[in-house]
Amino acid sequence: MNTTAKSVLGTMPAVSEALTAPSTSSKTLANLLLAAGVAALVVAVDQMIDSWAESHVVAAWLALWAVAVLAIWVLRGLTRHLAQNLMTGLDAWSAHVARGRADERLWSMAQSDPRLMSELQVAMDRASEASGPVRDLETLMTRSAARLVRDRMYYI
Repeated sequence: MNTTAKSVLGTMPAVSEALTAPSTSSKTLANLLLAAGVAALVVAVDQMIDSWAESHVVAAWLALWAVAVLAIWVLRGLTRHLAQNLMTGLDAWSAHVARGRADERLWSMAQSDPRLMSELQVAMDRASEASGPVRDLETLMTRSAARLVRDRMYYI
């Protein structure tokens, strides 16, 4: 069963689908973050034990390997979680930007096509009715006037 969220010009995958399985790009990002973290820790430890390592080469080599393995073990979950959050945020941001661009294109097309504009106005009226039923003519006219002002006074 494919769950999708309706957009203006088509369908886009819902956020729940993106959260079910980590994508390849988040795994790649997690691996890159892990490699950067391990490399930074190994370099820092190497700088600290540099003077001691001249007389104890094998012990220094073993210490650096131990730091690398420990860093991988400690940072593995952290980098995976960070990469998933980052990719989810970037996906949501790019979907938001795409929807905004699609809405702008639709609005510019509607300004030159009266049929499309009337369909959009009917849809906006239905959306405003969903917020609450209109009980009197004054409320209806206030909503219509506010919509006209908000929509850049298309017909005025």
